[in-house]
Amino acid sequence: MGAGKTVLAQGIVRGLGILEEVTSPTYAYVNEYGFVFHFDCYRIQSTAQALSLGLADYFDRGGICLIEWGENIKELLPERVKRLRITGSGEAREVEY
Repeated sequence: MGAGKTVLAQGIVRGLGILEEVTSPTYAYVNEYGFVFHFDCYRIQSTAQALSLGLADYFDRGGICLIEWGENIKELLPERVKRLRITGSGEAREVEY
């Protein structure tokens, strides 16, 4: 938490030319910005919960899914994904591709 995940999502969305305000989807699980779907799976506790929330349906919509805490839904992720790990927080954060 506080590692800059939402800031990264803001930069990606802005870089794609979408001008909507990007906020953390913590309480909504998913926020939509045009063709970008921004997930926060921190509170997801099981594959069944993610399925019941319809999260897997977004993977077939032809957009870009930015997923925070993706390890919590790893069984649902498409075969081809790009993984980015942000560790630390504030000034001490590091990014691995």
